[in-house]
Amino acid sequence: MRKAAGFVVFRRLCGEIEYLLLKASYGSFHWSAPKGHVDPGEDDFTTALRETKEEAGYDEKDLIIYQDTPITLNYEVRSKPESQAKPKIVIYWLAELRNPNQAPILSDEHTEFKWLGKEAAKDCAGFKDYKEMIDKFHEIIVKL
Repeated sequence: MRKAAGFVVFRRLCGEIEYLLLKASYGSFHWSAPKGHVDPGEDDFTTALRETKEEAGYDEKDLIIYQDTPITLNYEVRSKPESQAKPKIVIYWLAELRNPNQAPILSDEHTEFKWLGKEAAKDCAGFKDYKEMIDKFHEIIVKL
């Protein structure tokens, strides 16, 4: 089973809550939050920090991280349309960008980024479980 971790990064800009989505430079060119595979001997949270730094350029000093609110997604992935689906677990934590004007710095794993409101972020990502996660995190954000 493959395991990954990352952060759902959001910002507050002009009274609006926006979510960061990155467009993958590989596979189906999907949009998602920064995340990546857990390396051997690495814990999930350390992976989330490392991957967010690698993929978006944000590190712990750039973010307010809500460690007590992780959400785990379980789904199956196919490396190729004809290949067998493999189970994958991704753990996401919620993280607020301290400086809402700080642009991400993308790695070669992504070609574009977007800051989107809740509904647009859900539509862009497309996956049902991802949409449900955004809804749950949004409920947390409005109570902060």
